[in-house]
Amino acid sequence: MTAKTWVSAALAISLAVTMAQAQDKSGAGAEPARTSEYKPVSASKNFTGTFGGRTLRYTASVAEQVLKDDKGHPKAAIVTTAYIAEPRDPDRPVTFLFNGGPGSGSLWLQMGAFGPKRVAIPSDARDDGAPPYPILDNPDSLLDVTDLVFIDPVGTGFSHVIGDTDPKDYWGVSQDAKSVAKVIRLWLSENGRWNSPKFLGGESYGTTRSAAVVNELEGSYNDVSLNGVILISTVLDFAAGADTEGAELGYITTLPSMAVTAQYHGKAGTGQTPAAFAEAARQFALGPYAAFLLKGQRAQDAERAAVRRELARFTGLSEAYLDRADLRVTAGRFYKELLRDRGLTVGRLDSRYTGIDYDSAGEYPDNDPSFYGIDGGYTAAANAYFRDTIGYETERDYVTIGGVGDWDWRLQGGRDTNAYLNVTPYLGRALRENSGLRIFVGQGWYDFATPFFAAEYALTRTGIPQDRIEYAYYDSGHMMYVRDEDRSKLSSDIRAFIRNR
Repeated sequence: MTAKTWVSAALAISLAVTMAQAQDKSGAGAEPARTSEYKPVSASKNFTGTFGGRTLRYTASVAEQVLKDDKGHPKAAIVTTAYIAEPRDPDRPVTFLFNGGPGSGSLWLQMGAFGPKRVAIPSDARDDGAPPYPILDNPDSLLDVTDLVFIDPVGTGFSHVIGDTDPKDYWGVSQDAKSVAKVIRLWLSENGRWNSPKFLGGESYGTTRSAAVVNELEGSYNDVSLNGVILISTVLDFAAGADTEGAELGYITTLPSMAVTAQYHGKAGTGQTPAAFAEAARQFALGPYAAFLLKGQRAQDAERAAVRRELARFTGLSEAYLDRADLRVTAGRFYKELLRDRGLTVGRLDSRYTGIDYDSAGEYPDNDPSFYGIDGGYTAAANAYFRDTIGYETERDYVTIGGVGDWDWRLQGGRDTNAYLNVTPYLGRALRENSGLRIFVGQGWYDFATPFFAAEYALTRTGIPQDRIEYAYYDSGHMMYVRDEDRSKLSSDIRAFIRNR
């Protein structure tokens, strides 16, 4: 498997959506010929809610932000969902949020964590079952400390290209970032918010997007300075998780995730907290395990035996299995092997979840139980809320995941940027050149899609100031907010981060 193939697989939450479906849902060819008379669709409604213990009035607005070419012809309609406290205050913080994929709509953060309403998903790593899915008031919304603008890039949510525009113009790391940065500038102008404190946040590939958008806002034109960047389930340096023959770094960065997962399922680390066992795994991974891997086939038998013994202790896998894998266990194999004796697999997005495969003989799981356990509820809730509650009228389907085609993983411009994808230097530069910028990093212990140790690795490299980066950890996985306790903790942590600007 090539590195580019791995990148696409690692960040797409669902691999079942075909290219034809993605292009259809993105709206390619669905509009009449491009015209300057395109009329954007919007809807808004007033509500009252209590968030963070504070009751306030707010306006919810779903609206198309139209991107135009140099001649003023509309090219794409990117839908934003904004929640603005009333009466409006131009000095109030505003936070721009999106999910990842690439190809994922913003409903996960909006209906799961920070919006004023949320869908009720079981908190104890069970699947979401069948509809109806309750849509509840969300006291953990951040509306008490910041206005919120959720952005769905082209091919996600209701966003689409216009006329004969090629959607691939927006399907790439740099192309996508440029379009999102344009939407942010448009929104600031239309709402008179240029002097507001500004925060940017994303989840999963949304953290990659955040770094690239920071580069567009603070690097290219330096016209939009930010107060903070919120990284949830972070992936910045793609070499840190590349599942490619000969690439050893991924074994190091995923080992602590294997350790806490084995501990959660009673296979290792008895009597220790996840934080303590994770730290022990970090030290082993950085020390004896890294030294062994770097020696390759020159490692001596005694060293191999010692590493194998400790690796078994941390991962809960047998020494015999580890030997057959040459002491290099990929995440995919781990999902299948850890609980093979129980006839179960563990999840990728959240390894607390378990699934039952067709049989127990295979090398990799049939599917990810931590994704199919929640996706139905979010999709139903988002469509019902946007259409019925806010009154947004459209014939388009809301694309929750998979709504983009071939993604261009190359960075535009810069020196040696395409050896492999690493957007961390964008954040390092922004921190060095903006003394008021801070970064929040939220990671779930049980997340294999974006392992916590890989995020730590990326953000501790040379050129990245360490004094304005703060970390928080949660007893769940990639979407930590599906667990009630962690949703409240995440909200409290980010609320404090915004207040401390």
